Amino acid sequence: MKLVVLSDTHIKPGRSLLSILPKELISIIKSSDFVIHAGDFETKECYDELKSLAELIAVHGDTDCDELMGLLPERRVINIEGVKIGIIHKGQLTSEHTDGLRYLAKEMGVDILIFGHFHHPIVEKTDVLLISPGSATVPGIAEPSAIELEINNKSVNGKIIRCTGDTCSFFIYDKR
Repeated sequence: MKLVVLSDTHIKPGRSLLSILPKELISIIKSSDFVIHAGDFETKECYDELKSLAELIAVHGDTDCDELMGLLPERRVINIEGVKIGIIHKGQLTSEHTDGLRYLAKEMGVDILIFGHFHHPIVEKTDVLLISPGSATVPGIAEPSAIELEINNKSVNGKIIRCTGDTCSFFIYDKR
């Protein structure tokens, strides 16, 4: 099962997500089984555009419009091929520690916790896998990014996708 993980797209009214995302990332999204978005679309139009590319699983973020706040939950737990995945937007992360996120993952009963809000990619493996895809559109001081996960028979492999212009490069992470 192939998943693309996004967050913090922050598309303002009147702008198109598809005109901003690199073509290569759009192609990767279209070839995935699911897209997981960890909040901060901002507009329903952005949500609808992403949903038109692949099956979308999402939570709302703290800057999403009222319509998305009503449509999407604050947190979700999904099961993909025996791997429990928690999705939230704003986790409990300090600049030095991910303990709050790890405890939240344990509280949610998940193997992987996907979170957004920080606009830079984070992948940390302890007794759970913590993943923030960064932002493919508004990265701040980081490079634009997303994450690709492949889940087969409870095994998780991942790639951080770094996007600049119409090109993407991959950094591989293997949970094994």
